[in-house]
Amino acid sequence: MMNTTMKFLLALILGGAVTGSCTPAAQRCDACRLIDENVAVATVQLSQLYRASESSDAALLIPSTFRDGEVRFVPVDDWVSGFFAGSLWYMHRLTGEPEWAERARRHTLLLDSVQYLSWHHDVGFMINTSYGNALRYGPEAGDTAVIVTAARSLASRFRPGAGVIQSWNVDRGWQSERGWLCPVIIDNMMNLELLFKAAELSGDEQLREIAVRHADRTLEEHFRADGSCYHVVDYDPLTGEVRRRCTAQGYSDESAWSRGQAWAIYGYTLCYRYTGDERYLEQALKTWRFMADHPRLAADGVPYWDMDDPAIPEACRDASSAAIIASALYELSTYAGDRSIEAAADVLVCSLSSDAYRAQAGENGGFLLMHSVGSIPHGSNIDVPLNYADYYLLEALVRKRNLVNGDPVLL
Repeated sequence: MMNTTMKFLLALILGGAVTGSCTPAAQRCDACRLIDENVAVATVQLSQLYRASESSDAALLIPSTFRDGEVRFVPVDDWVSGFFAGSLWYMHRLTGEPEWAERARRHTLLLDSVQYLSWHHDVGFMINTSYGNALRYGPEAGDTAVIVTAARSLASRFRPGAGVIQSWNVDRGWQSERGWLCPVIIDNMMNLELLFKAAELSGDEQLREIAVRHADRTLEEHFRADGSCYHVVDYDPLTGEVRRRCTAQGYSDESAWSRGQAWAIYGYTLCYRYTGDERYLEQALKTWRFMADHPRLAADGVPYWDMDDPAIPEACRDASSAAIIASALYELSTYAGDRSIEAAADVLVCSLSSDAYRAQAGENGGFLLMHSVGSIPHGSNIDVPLNYADYYLLEALVRKRNLVNGDPVLL
């Protein structure tokens, strides 16, 4: 049964009380106004960030977060390096202005070397958001060879004995201290899109098979009976035995780390898109229902960073989780044929568009959203803006406008 507050908010939207009218035309106008309002603020914010990127050190051009009064930048091999390029592509899509496309091309081309990266799994995040969107919105910048090469780099991390793509190497850094052999994190579901897309572009069915095997094994091992997921499952890479289920970024091994739940909802939705496998659709829906029904879900629908943090309601919220879920729900609603799922995404977008989460134009270092969480256990990026939160909100706006216009959600 859905969280009482969420049910009330959905009833308001579905009934038209939020818009003041139940007519489809009026609801369409209000949705368009909300999108236009967000685009106006994003135009100021992302222009500011782009100027900051142009004036930064040549090796660090990619805005990542805003802390202690300064925009922080990352190198191209950081897992979040593709999101700013992706946000620029979405601004081009939302505004139709060539200037955004040119900015997006510049930041996409910065990531050319990522296609050869094989020492971690996040090449999917990095290339899908940049070159993947370039292929959709600026074909002359969408080099299919880069996408295919990157997919093969990712596929090199596939461990046949376990049937999974290994997420992290365990020979260095904090990962080496956990005793893991083949850690797989739920985030890795997002990288499967790169394999599916590259298989379509190249005809290499092995890439698709790897994606399916990883999705299937994760479906078997990562989820609890209530639909929530573990963050990390460690495998024996040779025998495939599960050695441990735990967390790296959540409150505890058995807690529901909210961004992990968001990756699961989004990841299995995209897997259903590429395969039509009903099991994937059911898992996306089940994990979404777990979050929607959660007794500790806040009134505005924006999750706490971990739904089991005992500090709730004083615990940090995570706008990035809300943005990821909102974007996923717009797509999921079209597969499930359930208007209430789209309405739930509307609730999240409305909340994120409020002064509680969206920055005032010219503030927040140029980032669109405030109040996201990177990793509390690592003391990293706590209650700050993050570039991927902005990316998924802009993606949600693109998808909502497509639905409003009667277009395919992924256009």
